[in-house]
Amino acid sequence: MSGTDYRFEEVETRWQQRWADDRLFELDLDAVPRHQKFYSLVEFPYPSAEGLHVGHVYTYCGADSYGRYLRMRNRKVFQPIGFDSFGIHTENFALRVGERPDRLTRRTIDNYRRQLRRVGAAWAWDQEIVTSDPSYYRWTQWIFLKLFHAGLAVRKAAPVVWCPSCLTVLANEQVEDDRCERCGTPVTTRVMEQWFLRITAYADRLVDGLDDLDWPEVSKRLQREWIGRSAGVEIEFQLHDSDDTLTVFTTRPDTLFGVTFLAVSPDHPAARIVAGRRALNPATGEAVPVFVGDYVVAAYGTGVVMGVPAHDARDHDFAVRTGLPIRRVIESPVAPPDGAWEGEGRLVESGQFTGLESTTAREQIADWLEQSRRGHRATRYRLHDWLISRQRYWGPPIPIVYCDRCGVIPVPEDQLPVLLPEVENFRPTGTGQSPLAAVPEFVESVCPRCAGPARRETDVSDTLLDSAWYFLRYPSTDSHDRPWDPDRTQRWLPVDMYAGGREHVMRHHLYARFITMALYDLGLVPFAEPFPHLRLHGLLVYEGAKMSKSRGNVVNPDEYIAQVGADALRLYLLFCGPWEEGGDFSDASLAGIVRFTGRLWKVVRAEGQSGDGSADMSELDRSIARIQEATERFRFNNAIARLMELIRWLDRERPQMSATQWERATRTTTLLLAPFAPHLAEELWQRLGGPYSVHWQEWPAYDPAALTAREVEIVVQINGRLRGRFQGRHELTKEDALKTALALPDVTRHLDGKVPRQVFYVPGRLLNLVV
Repeated sequence: MSGTDYRFEEVETRWQQRWADDRLFELDLDAVPRHQKFYSLVEFPYPSAEGLHVGHVYTYCGADSYGRYLRMRNRKVFQPIGFDSFGIHTENFALRVGERPDRLTRRTIDNYRRQLRRVGAAWAWDQEIVTSDPSYYRWTQWIFLKLFHAGLAVRKAAPVVWCPSCLTVLANEQVEDDRCERCGTPVTTRVMEQWFLRITAYADRLVDGLDDLDWPEVSKRLQREWIGRSAGVEIEFQLHDSDDTLTVFTTRPDTLFGVTFLAVSPDHPAARIVAGRRALNPATGEAVPVFVGDYVVAAYGTGVVMGVPAHDARDHDFAVRTGLPIRRVIESPVAPPDGAWEGEGRLVESGQFTGLESTTAREQIADWLEQSRRGHRATRYRLHDWLISRQRYWGPPIPIVYCDRCGVIPVPEDQLPVLLPEVENFRPTGTGQSPLAAVPEFVESVCPRCAGPARRETDVSDTLLDSAWYFLRYPSTDSHDRPWDPDRTQRWLPVDMYAGGREHVMRHHLYARFITMALYDLGLVPFAEPFPHLRLHGLLVYEGAKMSKSRGNVVNPDEYIAQVGADALRLYLLFCGPWEEGGDFSDASLAGIVRFTGRLWKVVRAEGQSGDGSADMSELDRSIARIQEATERFRFNNAIARLMELIRWLDRERPQMSATQWERATRTTTLLLAPFAPHLAEELWQRLGGPYSVHWQEWPAYDPAALTAREVEIVVQINGRLRGRFQGRHELTKEDALKTALALPDVTRHLDGKVPRQVFYVPGRLLNLVV
């Protein structure tokens, strides 16, 4: 730091080594009372590239600062870390650089460990996990077997999404805008025999359980929309001159009298035979044409929709293109801009239901359909069963063998893990089979039931299965004969706070909830929800765009740590915007934080001047309260802003402070700094004579009486020129300050009827009106 004697390289390296030697952040997990425990979980990285980027640091430093604060509030914080090292991400990187995944993973993990230590987070390294280690994926395979025996892991033929570049099937959640999320290639569809986990059996519980979770509303909304639970009616449309029927699912039976056609998905089994056919509307008896429509999704509803062009935008577009009639059956209060009114209204031209409000008509038409046996109420879901088969190499082999005599046979638990063999040629084949199919010594096996010849399953499981249970393993990494220790699991789980990303809401977070619910039903864990409390981090913007590897605008934290130190980078990332919203990353703003830390170092280390003790120490109490509140709300930017104000106050009030006041002020400031800049705080604390370590000290208490309103003089300016003063509370809001200022005679006179176009307010100090 320019202009100071603070040498961040030496200080940060020294304290990191001291913390590691003293195992400062490791815990005796069996000795912590349950009421004191705090399981702080972050989404572990997958080592698919050469190192972490600054976005990881942004996430981890927020969670770490929160955990450090709680540690000072007498909580025993468990903050483990590991590596999501299996899967398509890592394998694609290995293919790109031409190195075997197992060798590459060992090297990249070493680099990740170095970076994770360098940022100064309080990791519990004793509990590290690596998902590609047999000691871990043995239990991933064990979980698969438990689900298999419970009927929740099934093999079936189904249309699957295929990436022609990655040469593997994808789960629906791995597709964005009909492209592979990893490589951006347009996906295609194949029908293949695959392994699925029956997450759809838990659809209702996954939706209903969201109500009781302390999650951001956006997370709940996204999961509800992804599961897509819809209550509606299945209606039978009989094909004209045939006994065959087409079943339609609709959430709007009130529009039944407006049906002028049916549309069938191209993937529907009936798509080949319905072209040119007609179907009878059960409400009117009218024969309407049946079409194959590209806009109909086979996997949603029944794959058949009733075309109501007056009241559905997609149906309207299709009807206009094909010249079909458009029949309005619900009155619209306004003319819809696209010609289709999709809202509520009063029914018209709808037989005996004419005149009813649409909400009422829905129920009465559903009753009528059920009574006449032309339909029935039903609930449908957008969610599909979780496809876990991958025709890749780098993943846990699915623990199944195929015997010509006995059929599909699970590998016995005492034969786990089914080890992934080391191979030199791991490139996907594109044939629908994994590269493991070309390894005879792996494929050829013995049937556990009849001892005859058998063939191993050569698909590996999706990496999202690895991460769907990793939080259960962290506290029990020393258990070698079981995936998790029951007593320790009872003590430490569920997770107390999970810090994650929005991109995982509809994938990892959903899958982890499903796996936990299934394990709970099987009596294997004592809770049904893994993450009762979740916070989502925002995204960083750099060079005008969201920071991401696909855009090529990611920032390597190593170079910034080398230039300014880990603490300055941490402070900047937490200050650049609300943690849950994100902010702009810029070198210029980072330089401002470096200047602040230099000033903080200089001020806190300054000698007290043995003043007369007239300093108003209530400012210290207010700072404690506000930093505490901001930290608990993950508003780290506000907490750091208050620290900046506190340093200015310290510098200004030092001449008036007694030695006792100065000692209290500098020690308190250092304690308040500790969660955010751990190395700098540790160094200052030692130099102030505090006992080791600052991170095990109690969070400073404040006097509630000091928070009561106090009168201060607030200066009023117009266009930067002094035009008045008034006494007000320090906590006065901008709106109240403006109201008071506009009532001052001198201000009114100088405004001369003009309305301020901008108002700048420095709380408790200055109000500037720009006209």
